[in-house]
Amino acid sequence: MYYTYMVRCEDNSIYTGMTNNLEKRIEEHLSKKGAKYTKSHNAIKLETAWKSKNKSLACKLEYQIKNLAKQQKENLINGEKLSTYLKGKIDGRRYKRIN
Repeated sequence: MYYTYMVRCEDNSIYTGMTNNLEKRIEEHLSKKGAKYTKSHNAIKLETAWKSKNKSLACKLEYQIKNLAKQQKENLINGEKLSTYLKGKIDGRRYKRIN
C-alpha cells in the first residue's frame, strides 16, 4: 500500500508527499528528519492522506496535487473530492481518503 499525503507547516504552507509507511514518514517530518522543505518550514500536522495500491498511482496523485493552486489544496483538505480538480488527469476511484 502507498500513500499520498498533505502536511501543514507552521507558516500555513502545505507540503505534499508520498510514502509506503505513512506513520513513519509523518513522524520524520514532525521531528525535522523528513524532506528539506518540511525541515525549514516546520511541519506541524498531517492534514489528509489517500491510499493507493501501488507506487505509480501514489506518485501520479502527488504530482497532480503539487500542481494545484493553494486554495484548491485547502479545499481538498476540507473534504472536496479529487475529481473536482483532477478529472481527466487521474481516476479518483483508485484512491481512498484515509482521514
